[in-house]
Amino acid sequence: MPGTHTKTNGAAPVVVVPPDGDEEQVRRLAVEQIERKRRFSMRAFGAAAVAVLLVIIWAITEYHNAGGWPTSGFSQSSSIPHTWNSWIIYPLIGLGLFVAIDWWQTHRHRPITEDEIRREMDRLRGAH
Repeated sequence: MPGTHTKTNGAAPVVVVPPDGDEEQVRRLAVEQIERKRRFSMRAFGAAAVAVLLVIIWAITEYHNAGGWPTSGFSQSSSIPHTWNSWIIYPLIGLGLFVAIDWWQTHRHRPITEDEIRREMDRLRGAH
């Protein structure tokens, strides 16, 4: 894309937003952002599907291990009659963190603008 620069230095690519006057380049960046949001939606749906599958597996195994529904509550040990192990919370927290970080990267991580580059260049020049 002429006029739009993608830079990498071992980190994730950084897109430099073109000036406001170039509608075609701004349009391309908008399309890329829409595609990123759609990919996020698919990943979030996938994480939700994994969470549901894990809860189903957990419920089936705990029902059989504890000999029925959790009438005595939850604990960290297994095979206590009518007490379910609470291990399910850990993978669900992990999935939640994954989705939250992915959401932040998709929706809040904005491209670098030309104005920001100019301000940083001016700051660096003033430091020498």
